[in-house]
Amino acid sequence: MTDERYLKRTIVREVITSHYLPEGQRNLRVYLPPGYNEVLSYPVVYCQDGEEFFNFGRIATIANQLILDEGVEPFIIVGVDVDKKLRTAEYSPDGDRHSNYVTFFGEELIPFIETKYPVRREPSERILAGDSLGGTVSLHIAIAYRSMFHQIIAYSGAFYSESLRLVEAELDFKDFSLYMIVGLQETAFESDRGVINFVEINRRMKQLLEERGAQINYSEHDGQHVWGFWQKFIPASLIHFLRSE
Repeated sequence: MTDERYLKRTIVREVITSHYLPEGQRNLRVYLPPGYNEVLSYPVVYCQDGEEFFNFGRIATIANQLILDEGVEPFIIVGVDVDKKLRTAEYSPDGDRHSNYVTFFGEELIPFIETKYPVRREPSERILAGDSLGGTVSLHIAIAYRSMFHQIIAYSGAFYSESLRLVEAELDFKDFSLYMIVGLQETAFESDRGVINFVEINRRMKQLLEERGAQINYSEHDGQHVWGFWQKFIPASLIHFLRSE
């Protein structure tokens, strides 16, 4: 049974206006940690697929547990919602909304959050997180805004050919640190790009990034391309970047 303390979560709904997104706004969910105090400052985790991270990943409940019982420093989570019909167009680097979404993230979302909430502004205090194409766009946001982001969590990253090509063209990822997992039963996943071997493309991305100096925490486990698999690794991935020294 889940400890009742973990379920007492503070989640604020926000709507951010945007000049870059065609619809002109985007819904956000902001998790505030136990004992939240505007006088303090907090690390921050930015999640793609915000609704799913909160509902299926149960990231707010997991965060409460880590903070209350595992000695993890309190942190803020920002979940950025996405229209599933537009997800590939925004998250995939060859999508027709990708450039606008990446610019929205760096030029509008980050200043909005940093104006309203006491989040830290160093790259070492910001984490990007995503599942599948959410992991992909997190990597491409970090590439576009290298002075802002160095830390990425990618659960079963959908690193299709265009992502691999773009990373291969870059020479230096020595400031980057990634936590990557993939399921061993993800070798023939039926995606909107056809049947994809996620194990193969994640191994290839790991190799490319390591060859260019990135620090990679990579592992493969029994699991499929579903939240039931990814949720199990949310605690370890957060601890990896947020653990107290």
